[in-house]
Amino acid sequence: MPSNTLTMNKPFPVSLLDVSAHREVGLPRDRVDGPRKVSGLATYAAEYGEADGLANMAYGYLVGAKVGRGKVVSVGADKVLDLPGVIDVVTDFDTFLKVPQQGGETGAPTQGVRDVEYFGEVIAIVVAESYEAARDAALQLDVAYETKPGVYDFEAHKSETITPPFNNIPAKYDQGDFDKAMDEAEVTVDFTVVTPSQSSAAMEPHASTAVWGEDGRLTVYGAYQMPTSDAQQLAKSLGVSASKVRIVARYIGGGFGSKLGIAPETVAAAIAAKKLGRPVKAVMARQQVFETTVRRSNTEQRMRLGATRDGRITAMAHDTIVSNLEGEGYFEPAGISTHFLYGGENRRITHELVELNLLLSGSMRAPGEAVGMLAIEGAMDALADELGMDPIEVRRVNEPEQDPQKGVPFSSRQLTRALDEGAERFGWDKRNAVPGSRREGEWLIGMGVSSAARGNMLMQSSAKVSIAADGSVTVASAMTDIGTGSYTILTQIASELLGVPADNVTVTLGDTDDPPAAGSGGSWGAASAGSAVYLACEKLREGLADAMGVPFDELTLKDGTAIGANRQVPIGELVGKGVEAVGTINPGQQEQKFRQAGFGAHFAEVAVNAVTGETRVRRMLGVFAAGRILNAKTARSQCLGGMTFGIGTALHEDLVHDKRNGKLVNHDLGEYHVPVNLDVPQMDVHFLDEHDEHANPINAKGIGELGIAGAAAAVAAAIHNATGYRPTSFPVTCDKLLDVLPAV
Repeated sequence: MPSNTLTMNKPFPVSLLDVSAHREVGLPRDRVDGPRKVSGLATYAAEYGEADGLANMAYGYLVGAKVGRGKVVSVGADKVLDLPGVIDVVTDFDTFLKVPQQGGETGAPTQGVRDVEYFGEVIAIVVAESYEAARDAALQLDVAYETKPGVYDFEAHKSETITPPFNNIPAKYDQGDFDKAMDEAEVTVDFTVVTPSQSSAAMEPHASTAVWGEDGRLTVYGAYQMPTSDAQQLAKSLGVSASKVRIVARYIGGGFGSKLGIAPETVAAAIAAKKLGRPVKAVMARQQVFETTVRRSNTEQRMRLGATRDGRITAMAHDTIVSNLEGEGYFEPAGISTHFLYGGENRRITHELVELNLLLSGSMRAPGEAVGMLAIEGAMDALADELGMDPIEVRRVNEPEQDPQKGVPFSSRQLTRALDEGAERFGWDKRNAVPGSRREGEWLIGMGVSSAARGNMLMQSSAKVSIAADGSVTVASAMTDIGTGSYTILTQIASELLGVPADNVTVTLGDTDDPPAAGSGGSWGAASAGSAVYLACEKLREGLADAMGVPFDELTLKDGTAIGANRQVPIGELVGKGVEAVGTINPGQQEQKFRQAGFGAHFAEVAVNAVTGETRVRRMLGVFAAGRILNAKTARSQCLGGMTFGIGTALHEDLVHDKRNGKLVNHDLGEYHVPVNLDVPQMDVHFLDEHDEHANPINAKGIGELGIAGAAAAVAAAIHNATGYRPTSFPVTCDKLLDVLPAV
């Protein structure tokens, strides 16, 4: 099969998307998978069954530990095996997963569940003829434990830290002489922010349906963001060859990082299915999703700035303490954007880790930036106050000409333009700079601004594109769509590059039998998979040009027709019985030669009730530069979702652990508060024109996480402008405002 592989060692100043005759990319197309989803025809992980060839299905219900730390002494199955419909109680204390795996890893997660390290750790699975029977039996299962002392209270143990290993950034970084520069600074800010643990709280619960074939091959239908690496994790967990594991994840109802790696239900379902010799479906209850997947770590972040009287930063330190399970290593990289967002030759960025007996912390949408920018952007707002400067002007003064850490150019950077255009669109000139000075009855009104920044990544990914004799096109890749629009933008890329109507393009995703892909995570999915489709289409265009007898750059493809050498031929006629090609993109030197990131600005207006402390976000604007926008509608939707996440971080989300045993107190959507319709105002999103030639062949950047980066900080800044109180403990609930509000 013809292939086309590109490693991004050189810029891509002219993309085929700039010169194609069939315009499709960038248009605000409806989601091609939308009709299937709203009509119930899209099959999610928990919905596979007899219609999909899975006869004789059994249903599993996970059993979580009821102690925070200890050892499983016995699992008394006798009591439940005689219950109607119960088939078996399956345990494997060596193989069951103690924790989920982090995204992108190819090894097995930590295994072995005899020793319990956190409340809810999956220790068994009850299998029955129905979900209800399995659940009933699981709730009656007798499990005996030997309890051990655990560490559950972050505040009590935050002085007992370790330095974690590298995680996208080093845990500790020093540049220049921060202490000396801070001592000599004319103006200083010392600002500490505390954020709680958070849950991804995706709409679709985690689920796996496992079936072993007669050839010994395991197929798992699951809710996974990264099937290619997930299949490798699963194979390592079960001790089988990777060729013996297939993962199918056609549709995923949200993930936000919680479905990056395999989770405990995956291995439990696979082991139970093998033992029983029949398919087993394991769907987590909502409470189990909260208790056994991953959380965003809580943080305590101290941000210090030293500056001159004209606002130029000379010293910057961002020190973070986070938490995780013992031995897991991952840390929330809260200082990730602090490395490059603003100038300043003297900087210190550190992360320390407290090991607690709480569920695993891992990547959640915009790991690092989502909570880390509360610190740096809050400090920038405080610095503006100290200097009597406009917050936008302070950011302008500290705009670096190149990456202040690496000393390399930015591939593209439109932060000041985003701030300026956003200010004009939002009416920033109407902001009263004196906090607490604008009232509407008992409501205090304020405006806030924050920068947005999210590093851009390109990951190895492949895709196969085929043209059939009837001129229809098929795209196949192990890439996924987690509700972000992958089906749609890959359709658009193939449609434009091959000159066929979008209705004639079919995209199949989420199957590891198709070409491997990095999947959805880190905001790299669209650019990586999209570039793979681009390269496959480029190879097919070469073949079509040869078939037409014209040079590559003289071929025109439009409306299903190939045009060149004074003739027009339907594309299907040129391909005979059909042709196909595989495209593969690899990251390269461009990532080292340039700092790649998306940038933007958030603006928020809030009203704070001077009597009750209730905060209402009245309007928000996000202005973003993220390379080529592949679909104006789905991109806007991604940013709206990120901004809504920001409201949740600022005002609502707080995952509470019982300090006696680590148990989650609010482990469902009834008690874990996320923004609902009445919490979310009319929001506006505006994109700046930008094509980043250093990023990839389609000149696009990630956008799914840029929308949340800094969003909460804009809301926090608006609360300060409204009340004079600067939030440092999040979320900003009414009780935190009552004692600091000005008199009515």
